[in-house]
Amino acid sequence: MNSSDIHIAVRTRYLPEQSKPAVRQFAFAYEITIANVGTEPAQLIARHWIIVDAHDKTQEVRGAGVVGEQPWIEPGQSFRYTSGVVLSTEHGTMTGSYRLRDSTGVELDAVIPLFVLAVPGTMH
Repeated sequence: MNSSDIHIAVRTRYLPEQSKPAVRQFAFAYEITIANVGTEPAQLIARHWIIVDAHDKTQEVRGAGVVGEQPWIEPGQSFRYTSGVVLSTEHGTMTGSYRLRDSTGVELDAVIPLFVLAVPGTMH
């Protein structure tokens, strides 16, 4: 297994019903699809996020699995989940990595491409 065996796609959306702009709370959902295009099964065992708001305030989040799971992703299969984050600014970015392990115990980090979180109409 190598990092090119794992493809990561992201979709984001602003959640106005969960946001409170008057107190600088802007809620966003992100949907991640992790596809295994390799020939070996892989287990997602950990995550590492770097979240940066528009004022360059950075948060780092590390933890086991995602949304309470450590799924095995078989060759040709994908795993999709949705999670969320609250920023104190109208836009920001996220990036990071997933730690995966194959059936022989070999581990690798798959990079999560940088993506933007933005309230509609606030980015030029």
